[in-house]
Amino acid sequence: MNDTTQAPALPDRLSIDPRSPHHVAAVFQHDVGIRFNGKERFDVEEYCMSEGWIKVPVGNKVDRKGKSLTITLKGQVEAFYK
Repeated sequence: MNDTTQAPALPDRLSIDPRSPHHVAAVFQHDVGIRFNGKERFDVEEYCMSEGWIKVPVGNKVDRKGKSLTITLKGQVEAFYK
């Protein structure tokens, strides 16, 4: 596992939505993991480590533009590369 490419530093705030100003495409070239309150989460759409929150989808609900509805959960957030 000798990668010749160096992974960029994880930003304080990151979103999976390409239309968001907090989307960094270079980060998604690598596997990113999110640990929320000590448990790894696989359904996170956006996070902010300094403010301590994540956004996760609410079931299969979508808004009128087709984006999934999300709720914000507060707690300890840790982002890492797998």
